[in-house]
Amino acid sequence: MLAKRIIPCLDVKDGKTVKGVNFVNFRDAGDPVSLGRQYSEAGADELVYLDITASHEGRRTFIDLVSRVASNVSIPFTVGGGINSVADVETLLNAGADKVSINSSAIRRPDLIGDISRRFGAQVCVVAIDARFDGREWICYLNGGRIATDRRLMEWAYEAQERGAGEILFTSMDHDGVKTGFACEALAELGGRLSIPIIASGGAGAKEHFLDVFTRGRADAALAASIFHFNEIPIPELKRYLSDNNVPVRL
Repeated sequence: MLAKRIIPCLDVKDGKTVKGVNFVNFRDAGDPVSLGRQYSEAGADELVYLDITASHEGRRTFIDLVSRVASNVSIPFTVGGGINSVADVETLLNAGADKVSINSSAIRRPDLIGDISRRFGAQVCVVAIDARFDGREWICYLNGGRIATDRRLMEWAYEAQERGAGEILFTSMDHDGVKTGFACEALAELGGRLSIPIIASGGAGAKEHFLDVFTRGRADAALAASIFHFNEIPIPELKRYLSDNNVPVRL
C-alpha cells in the first residue's frame, strides 16, 4: 500500500504566511521559506504554497518566493494562485516548483487541465476544488471561496480527472480552520468515484482527524495549516501516531 502523505499548506499574502477560518479572518503565521524548511526537516512529505491574493502586481513577488523555497526545501512542493495559462505553469516550474494547483481557472476554462497535462505530464497538474455543502449537495466556488458556481463537487472532480488532472485537492469550506475533522463522507464518496489520488483539506484539529481521514475518508494525503504553523501537532508525533494505528506513512 502506498504511504499516506502529510502536507502542510502555506497560504501566502503579501509575502507572509497567513491562516484564516472559513476562508476569512486571516492572521500572520510566519515566514513561508523558514516554515517550509522546518516542515521539510520535520518529515513532511510535500508542501503546498497558495498565493491567495494572486494579483498581477504580486505575481513577481510570488515567483521570487518560489525560487527561494526551492533553494531551502528537499521535498516536492506545489504552488497555486492566479495560474491562468501554460506559460504561467512553465514560469513556476522553472522557478523550482514540482507541481501546480489550479482552481478557478480550471472551472472557467476546463481545457487548461488537458493543456497542462499534455505539456508537462499529469503528475504536475493538481486540480483544487473549494466546495460548500448546501444541505443537499456540494457546491463548487471560485475566487478563494467568494463566488458560487453551478458545478457540483462529484461531477466536476470526475470531469477534471478525465481531462487529465493528476490529483484532486478538495477543501471543504465548511470545515476550513474550525478543527472539527475532515469532510470524510464526501471524501469517501470521491474515493469511490475517482482513480487518481485525493488530497483532503479543511478541518484538521487533532491526530485522530488524520486517522479518520485516511481510514473512513479514504484520502491519499491530508493537508493542514494552522495546527502545523502554530505547532499544535508536531509532524513527527503525528506520523508516529498514524504508524502505531496501522496507517502506512514515511517515518
